[in-house]
Amino acid sequence: MPEEFHHPTSRDLLCNAFAGASAGMIAATFVCPLDVIKTRLQVHGLPNIATSSFRGSIIFSSLQEIVRKEGFRGMYHGLSPTILALLPNWAVYFTVYNKLKSLLHSHDAVGTDNQLSIGANIIAASGAGAATTFVTNPLWVVKTRLQTQMMKPAVIPYRGIISALRRISHEEGIRGLYSGLLPALAGISHVAIQFPVYENMKTYLANRDNITVDSLSAGSVAIASSLSKVLASTMTYPHEVVRSKLQEQGHYRNSPAHYAGGLDCFKKIFQKDGISGLYRGYGTNLVRTTPAAVITFTSYEMIQRFFSSIHS
Repeated sequence: MPEEFHHPTSRDLLCNAFAGASAGMIAATFVCPLDVIKTRLQVHGLPNIATSSFRGSIIFSSLQEIVRKEGFRGMYHGLSPTILALLPNWAVYFTVYNKLKSLLHSHDAVGTDNQLSIGANIIAASGAGAATTFVTNPLWVVKTRLQTQMMKPAVIPYRGIISALRRISHEEGIRGLYSGLLPALAGISHVAIQFPVYENMKTYLANRDNITVDSLSAGSVAIASSLSKVLASTMTYPHEVVRSKLQEQGHYRNSPAHYAGGLDCFKKIFQKDGISGLYRGYGTNLVRTTPAAVITFTSYEMIQRFFSSIHS
């Protein structure tokens, strides 16, 4: 059955914001230890402890090393700025995304199934991605610094979010707070792939079962979210490595390893380590992002439906 498209009301947008922020927080807390490992692999490469070729061994060895050296709290470095960033990140993202879908629906030549075209979905996803990137970039810089600072013991550590924001703005200015912005904007291609695939996967599964998209089971939503995430992550992963390196390098701008920008960073990584350097931490990233995407999107859909049902 075709899905009826409706223009979102203020209540719908508020529900989208709350559902998106809540879903993002649930997912971030669940996968934070893997996020710490992924970021450190992106910035510093494989640790000495990771002698096995098996990706699982790298993950478990890294977790053991973090707990041994930094305690249980070490696995959750960067969680506070992540959650703080996710509040506006997913709230802004899902709100802008649904608003743009509504606006584009008025101008898009929709088919008999009343669905937006792939191009319109890409525009909506890209616009929402750009909005969230500008709003949250300083907090992602803080997250990266907190997750990697223990790898550089000579550097005076940041004590927390406020301490990091103050020091970065004082020592590096606005440029420091927006380190990695260009590769982050390039990363919009990630959501420009993920969300249209996600929407079309949901439509396919709904048509297959002869139901509306809003009636899809949590399992079907999980399938659509996981497949779309894996595809998008595989195609766009190098920008994450470049972004993490640029965000982390603040203290070392005068070192020989200094990167002048995103393109310079990309070239130097490729020249030194080849394509494998651009995919550092990719395996850990898939282990982290696939369940995170399932949790985020499924939680979002279920929370949104709950609010819709109590207000209907």
